[in-house]
Amino acid sequence: MAGAVTTGHRAAGAAGATVGARAVRLFDCDVHALTMADTLAEVDRLVARGTPSQHCVVNAAKAVAMADDERLREIVASCDLVNADGQAVVWASRLLGVPLPERVAGIDLFEALLARAARKGWAVYFLGARQHVVDAVVERARREHPALRIAGRHHGYLHAQHDTDEVVAQVRAAAPDILFVGMPSPKKEYWLAENLERLGVPFCMGVGGSFDVYAGKTRRAPKWMQDAGLEWLYRFAQEPRRMWKRYIIGNARFVCLVARERRRRGMSFGRRRPDRPTGDG
Repeated sequence: MAGAVTTGHRAAGAAGATVGARAVRLFDCDVHALTMADTLAEVDRLVARGTPSQHCVVNAAKAVAMADDERLREIVASCDLVNADGQAVVWASRLLGVPLPERVAGIDLFEALLARAARKGWAVYFLGARQHVVDAVVERARREHPALRIAGRHHGYLHAQHDTDEVVAQVRAAAPDILFVGMPSPKKEYWLAENLERLGVPFCMGVGGSFDVYAGKTRRAPKWMQDAGLEWLYRFAQEPRRMWKRYIIGNARFVCLVARERRRRGMSFGRRRPDRPTGDG
């Protein structure tokens, strides 16, 4: 049932790890009820464990995509660690009676992990975006975190299976502790799920457009818009022709998904009026 509370995470698919954290059932997948600090502690555990794991985030757009894409839904269900990336998902969890503690945005987690990797001596590999973008990401990461061990980098334009095979072999040989994959959704989820075991990386994280933001190619919304759940509006204003379907139609569908979830739980949006007293007096 939507909105159920579970502990740990479902062991579906190749990863099948058990995160020792409370999770809530939202949009047919488990989302871990973690703060940023909790999430970083879980990454510590997964890296120390040493076996391949996949991280994923859920936002409004991905919730809508999962409603249409059974494969994507199964991949998210199999992920070892799932965070609520969008503020809308946090609000939805509260409306459904299973509140998540906070939003853990992918870009914020990405930057926090760079700092953590530098402190702990973890090696990281950057895969995704265009070559000049990933080069800029590496340059900034080295500048901000001189102690960071960079195992390698590669652009994300893998057009044929032999391209993927070559990159997977390179990543495996480099033996990073963390792999950041800067591909769009759902491509990054598909790619990681298909290659997770071959990659052999303890913590794999799809970061979407975070490379573009970190490299300075795309601007992020001001903090007040992020806190108000309006980051989508900022992105829409930057690229209206490309983003209108995702945000205008997608957001409307997300509202419908939340309403449907509430109906499934026997909840309503209105406040019930108290019954009028009956009888004498």
